[in-house]
Amino acid sequence: MALTLYPAIDLKDGACVRLRRGAMDQATIYADDPASQARAFQQAGFEALHVVDLNGAFAGHGVNQAAVRAISEAVSLPIQLGGGIRDMAGIEAWFDLGIARIILGSVAVKNPQLVRTAAAAFPGRIIVGIDASDGMVATEGWAEISTISATDLAVRLEDAGICAIIHTDIARDGMLAGLNLEATEALARSVTIPVIASGGVAGLADIIALREAASRTPNLAGTIIGRALYDGRIDAAAALAAARAC
Repeated sequence: MALTLYPAIDLKDGACVRLRRGAMDQATIYADDPASQARAFQQAGFEALHVVDLNGAFAGHGVNQAAVRAISEAVSLPIQLGGGIRDMAGIEAWFDLGIARIILGSVAVKNPQLVRTAAAAFPGRIIVGIDASDGMVATEGWAEISTISATDLAVRLEDAGICAIIHTDIARDGMLAGLNLEATEALARSVTIPVIASGGVAGLADIIALREAASRTPNLAGTIIGRALYDGRIDAAAALAAARAC
């Protein structure tokens, strides 16, 4: 089964940026026109986009609506979006802008009932983002570390009705250090929910290693690619070919 590769568009003050380990003061601006960047990803052959409202992650509500609307109008690709979504009103507002799937992060720890309610109301459209620091779940834009492990949270959500889990090793995010494949695969083995790897993709070898892991753990469904794609360390065509290889 082919992996799905999700190029990341992280939005800060309306621009497309990449952070290092989630630090807002360590943002590298890659494009001031996120819609144009989204079109470029579509033209390169990617089949979905991963968008994060970074300002929203810290504010606790949507901030970059104009940029998200522009992205949604610019491409026909399904978009999964996260960042500061804490209630049903926020979920519905993003869906109204054409978003295909919503990612719930901090709220999965602090208000797990919302995850269940949203998943029941929007079947197949709710993802949970599990961001881990040394195996423990980080919340509030990674500013707080909870007392629950990433794997335990995944197990608790097994029957919640969500369509996927995104597992991010925040120590590696934006650092080009390679995926924490061991932790991601261990989490995937603990549940039947599709798991998307995130944090640290540095080159084609990461995608090949993930594809090999997926042959052992079939619910490893794909990965998110950020800085390596923007910096040219990964060629889009080669990455897509590797992800689709049997």
